[in-house]
Amino acid sequence: MEFSLRFNAVRLGVVVLADRLVVAAIRGGSAQTFVVDAEQPGVVLREELAQRHVAARAAAVALARSAVFVKVIELPVVGGDVHEVVRLNLDAHLPFAADDPAFDWKPMPETARDRRDATLQRVLVVAAEPRVVDGALRLVGEARLRPRSLTVAAHDLLALARPTRRARVVWLHRAGSAVDLLCLQGDALVLSRALPPVEGPRLADEVRRSLIAADWRGCDAVWVSGDADPDDEALETLGVPVTEPAWTSVARSWVADVAPESAGQALLALGVAAGRRHRPLDLLPAPMRPRRLSRAQWATVGVAAGTLLLVGTALALPDIRARRYLADLDASMARIEPEVQAVERTARELQRKRALLSTIEDLELKALRPLPVLRDLTDLLPSDAWLTTLSLDAKGAELTGQAAAASGLIPLLENSPRLERVEFSSPVTRGRDKEQFRIRAAWEPDGQSRPSTAAVRPGALGATPAAPAATAPAPAAPRAARPETPEPPAGGQERRLPPGPPAGDRQ
Repeated sequence: MEFSLRFNAVRLGVVVLADRLVVAAIRGGSAQTFVVDAEQPGVVLREELAQRHVAARAAAVALARSAVFVKVIELPVVGGDVHEVVRLNLDAHLPFAADDPAFDWKPMPETARDRRDATLQRVLVVAAEPRVVDGALRLVGEARLRPRSLTVAAHDLLALARPTRRARVVWLHRAGSAVDLLCLQGDALVLSRALPPVEGPRLADEVRRSLIAADWRGCDAVWVSGDADPDDEALETLGVPVTEPAWTSVARSWVADVAPESAGQALLALGVAAGRRHRPLDLLPAPMRPRRLSRAQWATVGVAAGTLLLVGTALALPDIRARRYLADLDASMARIEPEVQAVERTARELQRKRALLSTIEDLELKALRPLPVLRDLTDLLPSDAWLTTLSLDAKGAELTGQAAAASGLIPLLENSPRLERVEFSSPVTRGRDKEQFRIRAAWEPDGQSRPSTAAVRPGALGATPAAPAATAPAPAAPRAARPETPEPPAGGQERRLPPGPPAGDRQ
């Protein structure tokens, strides 16, 4: 029987019979079973697993019920280790001689007789000869598999069924000529037997003998599986329902797909593969068994896990709150972002206008105003002095002209509130009746308004200067008479600075 394998986790079960190996591989809800019948079954098993693409590293191993010893024994109730008490009393019950037999035990369900005699306790013991255990483990090792457990194959059939709680059931399972009998009380195994090849009424008699061995007065049902016929009329003489086992939903699909001629062996292998990780009555040597935690250790693990969970929650809670706060903050910022951009644009525009206004104010503060300077010069210069050129710049003013006594102009200009460091910038030259001069003066550092850089001709009073820091010669004549110059001024006329207003009209 083969089923498609859909998942990666593989549960492998190997049943070691007298002349063959029966193997079942379960992956998810699918399963496949096959039989290995060869002189070197371990090597053939490894090759068969590789051919079927079954990537398993461990396997649950099981022995035939006829290869082990199973018995209910009574032990005195002691306060010491029950396992050690079983080992000391085991030799008196074994049908074979062995110095160190492989065995395991489990307590039996309490009965009325146990309650009457509290000095004794009943345990179900499973034992096997060392050579049987070593042979099974050697076959698994040759297949390069690690054994997870070593149990009795018939006992693992409980993994495929769901017995009714507290119900007493006798389960008959036939695999070829071998018949295994299980006595179940709920989901607990009470007794198991390997029956001889019997049919009809003798099979019903063996059931009755098993009831006596289990200290039962009767049973609630008889289950028949494997190669046995559930419609055997001889079993109906027991007076209880004879049916197939109460399979689980998954096991029922497997049972429906197995070939009828190999159903008994296939179900044994499926039960071994589907069994729990930690199984009762395990004959695997203690060093090879998977680590199993006690109840106290599980409680410690649970407390530690709870503590780690609380610590993790406590550490993560502030981060969660911070993330929520940041998310809310981001949402608020996204909502007000258009308004912020509008404010930023307004602020940039305001800053630009402020810079422009500051530039204009600086220009007004540093600007040079020629009209006040011309008015002062008109007031200061004597009537016999003529200016032909007036140059104004940021450092000061330069006057070019004619006067009867040029040296007398220096103290007059020094009295101006706008000029200082008045001096001749070139030697004074003498004409016919006038002295030609060039005077340079600096501005007073008193915060007074200064004229803009310009070159002003005498005839252009009140007009804006056109040529800054440049001199353009223009002839001038004294106030009383035209000067005797070789060439007349441009346009055939001379202009002089008009005299200032009377002292009472000055501002």
